[in-house]
Amino acid sequence: MRRAKKERNTLETQIFVSVNLDGSGKRDFNTGLPFLEHMLDQIARHGMFDIEIKASGDLEIDAHHTVEDIGITLGQAFSHALDKTGIRRYGHAYVPLDEALSRVVLDCSGRPGLEYNVDFV
Repeated sequence: MRRAKKERNTLETQIFVSVNLDGSGKRDFNTGLPFLEHMLDQIARHGMFDIEIKASGDLEIDAHHTVEDIGITLGQAFSHALDKTGIRRYGHAYVPLDEALSRVVLDCSGRPGLEYNVDFV
């Protein structure tokens, strides 16, 4: 099975993430951030991924450390669980919602970025 568990502990946060890419959409979140949990719920539900996330952090100061570290840890878990055999480097999807159009662009190359220095004529 394509599964992974990852932890990230910093001075600001303690994060645990478990993913099963061959799941049924089960989810268990405890982040202290209801809107973030709603968005993560959509990933699990529509992607048919089982995702568990437990996070504690400095929410009394600001949510950004917790959100950032959950994103990093979730990305690491997906990367670890994903067998890239047969998967193209990148993909995209447009999903119409009630009053919005959602766009997702995903790059599975593993490259963190591109610096392109050329002189154009």
